[in-house]
Amino acid sequence: MQAGKRRDGWTIVSWVLMALFLIFLVWPIGNLLKEAVIKDGAFSLDAFQTFFGKEYYYGSIFNSLKIGIAVMVVSLLLGIPFAYFYSFYQLKGRKLLFVLCLLGTMSAPFLGAYAWILLMGNSGLVTKLLKSIGIRGLTIYGFWGIVFVQSLKLFPLVVIYMNGAFRDIDNSLLEAAESMGCKGVKRFIQVIMALTMPTILAAALLVFMRSFADFGTPVLIGRGYSTFPVLIYNQYLGENGADYHFAAAISVIAVVVTAIIFLIQKLATNKFKFTINSLHPVEPKEVHGVSAVLMHAFCYILVALAMLPQLYIINMSFRNYNNSILQPGYSFKNYQKAVEKMLYRSIGNTLIVSFVTLAIIIVIAVLIAYLVVRRSNAFNNAIDVISMLPYIMPGGVIGISLILTYSKKPFALTGTLLIMIIALTIRRMPFTSRSATAAIMKIPITIEEASISLGASRAKTFTQITVPMMASGIISGAILSWVSIITEMSSGVILYNNRTITLTISTYAAITSGIYGVAAVFATITTIFTVICLVLYLRFTKAEDIRM
Repeated sequence: MQAGKRRDGWTIVSWVLMALFLIFLVWPIGNLLKEAVIKDGAFSLDAFQTFFGKEYYYGSIFNSLKIGIAVMVVSLLLGIPFAYFYSFYQLKGRKLLFVLCLLGTMSAPFLGAYAWILLMGNSGLVTKLLKSIGIRGLTIYGFWGIVFVQSLKLFPLVVIYMNGAFRDIDNSLLEAAESMGCKGVKRFIQVIMALTMPTILAAALLVFMRSFADFGTPVLIGRGYSTFPVLIYNQYLGENGADYHFAAAISVIAVVVTAIIFLIQKLATNKFKFTINSLHPVEPKEVHGVSAVLMHAFCYILVALAMLPQLYIINMSFRNYNNSILQPGYSFKNYQKAVEKMLYRSIGNTLIVSFVTLAIIIVIAVLIAYLVVRRSNAFNNAIDVISMLPYIMPGGVIGISLILTYSKKPFALTGTLLIMIIALTIRRMPFTSRSATAAIMKIPITIEEASISLGASRAKTFTQITVPMMASGIISGAILSWVSIITEMSSGVILYNNRTITLTISTYAAITSGIYGVAAVFATITTIFTVICLVLYLRFTKAEDIRM
């Protein structure tokens, strides 16, 4: 009877979690689909006909795909050699390189776009310098500008993933390859690349998804180059009022496209699925001569380019601005103006939303991880699958789905911090959930069985044995979730108002209003929060890779 009650306790947890996901994820997505195919109470596909009938609309799919693929390829071409040099050779300042890579990828995506506008926009610092020496026509706007900015932002993800993959390679395999005459570039392509292909595909998917779903970069520097997330936003907040029907149809198409890409990646990964036991990890070798100079130059120049936007933004936050016009000298005027522009409210909302969201994410992620690993069954696995759905959904889709569902009484949540917390919890759950699941899989079940055999209850064993042993995995995933929460824009830009505005949205609002100095202040404070996250991440995780 007692065992039955214990089983019922976890069964109740399963049902509660399923109910929460049905209410706050499945139901809104269902309403989104309904809104896309129902017009004036009747079934209609006119929104889809409109979309595929005009090149301006359906061309945004190909634009986003082209950007995503280009950014993915460039990020791999930059990130894989960087990670190879870092993992296989003793570079000077290795730890510094790793920290700067992390900092680069943990910042808000659109901040890089904003900084590059200040550097290479029509009146940017670099643009003026180039004009002074007779070089004209180089611009940050358009397709290649988006690819450039996003690649510098996202290549560190490839580096971080590949660091872990390279450390998993057994050195005896490389020695065996050398003994058979497979050396240098040939060994790198035929052995090292083949052994790390699952990780390469995983990193490629993550970069593609991030690029495809990015709203901030294309909206700031696209200059007419329409992408899917920007199109969704424009249709939802159009000049002639919100067109929920058409916006919902575009959102459904976005989900279908990303789901297809996700499935293709999964199928490709399964073909390269294998296990490596790294009994003899690769030891970084010393490097000398021209090779050393080229490796160090490649890594440090790349990191410098990635970090330049953040450093420049901090500098510009102290420059004298008259709206978008840069004036001589430095002062704290921008910070004074930022206080007038709801700085304190933005910081307060950011902290409230981020910490409440993070607390909810941690609790739910730990419970899901335990259910999936320790009490695996079809129902619990379904919960896990549903919780991962937002991984393949652009943020704007989540935002519109929640507005469609919770904009009317008795569930009128639009314009509140609660709906932003719900959106961010749904959207950023996968980070901590995957990390917690990986952590509990490393804990032998015999430890829990020993605790129970010594008289501890299952609840006490879970809270005092299992959860503390999962701590490092939970904390690492939670910190990554927190970073993505405070830098979230694509869903927040649809859900916010003046009462619920956050630092990231305040930065975007200031940029679009042409108040560049104030925008730099908001961006600088967001960067400070990011640095705090990075310090915490390095403090609690001794690893140099991120697995999601």
